[in-house]
Amino acid sequence: MSDRPGVHPTERAIERGPLRPIELAAGAVLGGATVGLVTVGALIPFAAALQLVAAVPLAMIAQRYRLRALITATGAAALVSFVAAGLVPAFGIISSATIGGIIGTVKRRRGGLPAVVGLSVLAGLGFAAFAIGTLLVLSRSRTLLFNTIRSTADGLERIAAQQAQLEPLGRGIADAADAAIRWWWALVGGGVIMGIIVTAVFSWFVLGSVLDRLAWLPSQDRLDAPPDDRPIAPLPVRLRGAGFRYPGTSVDALSDIDLTVDVGEFVAVVGHNGSGKSTLTRLLAGRPPTSGSVDRPGAAGLGHLGGTALVLQRPESQTLGVLVADDVVWGLSTELAAAVDIDGLLREVGLDGMGDRETATLSGGQQQRLAVAAALARRPALLIADEATSMIDPDGRRDLVALLAELPKRHRMAVVLVTHHEADAAAADRVVHLAGGRTVEHLPAWPQPVCTIRRRPMGETIMCLRDVRHTYNRGTPWAAPALHGVDLTVRRGEALLVVGGNGSGKSTLAWIMAGLIHPSSGRCEVDGRPIAKQIGRVELAFQHSRLQLQKQTVGTEIADWGGRATGSGAVGRALDAVGLDRALAARSIEELSGGQAKRVVLAAIVASHAPVVVLDEPLAGLDPEGRADVVELLARLRDSGLTLIVISHDVRDMTAVCDRTVHLEAGRILETDPVVDAAAAANLPAHQLDSHVALPEPRPGDPAWRLGNGGHR
Repeated sequence: MSDRPGVHPTERAIERGPLRPIELAAGAVLGGATVGLVTVGALIPFAAALQLVAAVPLAMIAQRYRLRALITATGAAALVSFVAAGLVPAFGIISSATIGGIIGTVKRRRGGLPAVVGLSVLAGLGFAAFAIGTLLVLSRSRTLLFNTIRSTADGLERIAAQQAQLEPLGRGIADAADAAIRWWWALVGGGVIMGIIVTAVFSWFVLGSVLDRLAWLPSQDRLDAPPDDRPIAPLPVRLRGAGFRYPGTSVDALSDIDLTVDVGEFVAVVGHNGSGKSTLTRLLAGRPPTSGSVDRPGAAGLGHLGGTALVLQRPESQTLGVLVADDVVWGLSTELAAAVDIDGLLREVGLDGMGDRETATLSGGQQQRLAVAAALARRPALLIADEATSMIDPDGRRDLVALLAELPKRHRMAVVLVTHHEADAAAADRVVHLAGGRTVEHLPAWPQPVCTIRRRPMGETIMCLRDVRHTYNRGTPWAAPALHGVDLTVRRGEALLVVGGNGSGKSTLAWIMAGLIHPSSGRCEVDGRPIAKQIGRVELAFQHSRLQLQKQTVGTEIADWGGRATGSGAVGRALDAVGLDRALAARSIEELSGGQAKRVVLAAIVASHAPVVVLDEPLAGLDPEGRADVVELLARLRDSGLTLIVISHDVRDMTAVCDRTVHLEAGRILETDPVVDAAAAANLPAHQLDSHVALPEPRPGDPAWRLGNGGHR
């Protein structure tokens, strides 16, 4: 148990027991980085400085996790390094782990330089004993070393004897060599100890400052729960007045939650971003509340056979196998994997016959179905889908909800769907509404974007794509075509909407437009020059905004995008442009909500002064309020004169912003339509066009689909 001040009781409890998933994951990633650095440093001349850099990842493990995590990562890294490059790099791993472990442990315990010296003396004694013991056991090596010392001293003495004034120096060298051979154990041991002390003290100032700069990086798994030795039995689960407050905060994320989930139920939890949905997910998955109680007959068994399974928002983060069939049984023992009916599970989730497909070739909806199949392979009693529908297209979302609704009827289990789409809850047996961390009867009214289509005169052509084709892994057996002969022209000041379902090639097109990948054939030009030679002229806002934010604070992130001349004034103006308070500039990136992260990326793009902006699924993962905010923001950016290219499957949310729609299907552009004001054309109030409130999602061929796509599909 930890005695550190300010440590949450749950965190103290989970410091006991076997390695936790977050420790295993951090050890694998950081240990792998150490192997690469040490191997390069050992094999490339003049790269010895990498040995010190290699201590940084292991020091992070020592600072953030338990000693056993450091030992495990070091052992695995040393073994891999030995197999890949030999004994010297493996010993370098151990040396880096020693120095990194000393600095990281002292930082974790909030000690100072005296503690570093004390630990380095202990480590030095251990290494000195190893060195002396090795020389004692390897007598031939010891004799060879001694003979080398004697031969060198004799040679120097003979050279010095040729000059009378240097003769005393030669005798002194010979006497020193004799003393070194006589007291070799003290010389070797003392040298090793002093070397480690000096290295550790130097590293305290250099490596310690690096760790201080990296302290803002997250290191906790919010799903971590203390060990539960009871048999796995997650249902029925009953929450009575349950609440939760995260360590270091003054406000409860959840308060007074009463909820029961039993076998055979399909329960939907609906709420806006920040309402406490994910925190409720963690309580259901086994994390203890900080107030109230969560009762179940046994352990939650997250990830274990017959326990609780979790399907997350981003399917690619849960896909580990290269082939679909491998991913279904990934992590199961050989015996358990052999008992899984892989073909039957794939058939049940709608992936029949895809066992031999590569997971990288699946669409977003197919990846989510695969995640469900992998969860079912563990025969869970409780399946939790945490925003599993938010990143896929309307058809995929509707089909996934239908699949989840059927599972409790086919298996002895319960399903909890956490979502911000009210329409997703229509098939649920019960709906729980969350707002502000509490259960409510109904969610607050969702605001609608206040923006209209303004027909502006377009300028000359700014971007041109001609016969653009792209194939991933081209020339290999795993080739996966994504685009097939795309022709597209974008004019300056235009707002263009590119629509299509998951797997249609939208994201590939976005990356080519931004110059981040080269098309397999064809060309993409901006102002008549290849975009690949003008990186920065077209900025790309990723679908997952957090992946683009690399700095510690909002202000430094925006300033980095803007370049050296971007001062605090320019940062403030960029925040103003996207409707964020200037005080947010000092906020840590880790504290941003999903909607705020998207706005910060857009503010950074504004600061970069790029004439063209490509937005890949800007509404993905946002609740209706966040969607409305982003739509209004894009309308303001459009009116400021930016050229916008919006890649999305949210057709009706974006019609108020864009001038033209391009339909992409299976990597081909089918047609291009002018966007019409859908609400006016249908003579309907705008709120009735919200696909997540009143109307079902349109399918190709439906009148609503034609309405939202210019009337020609």
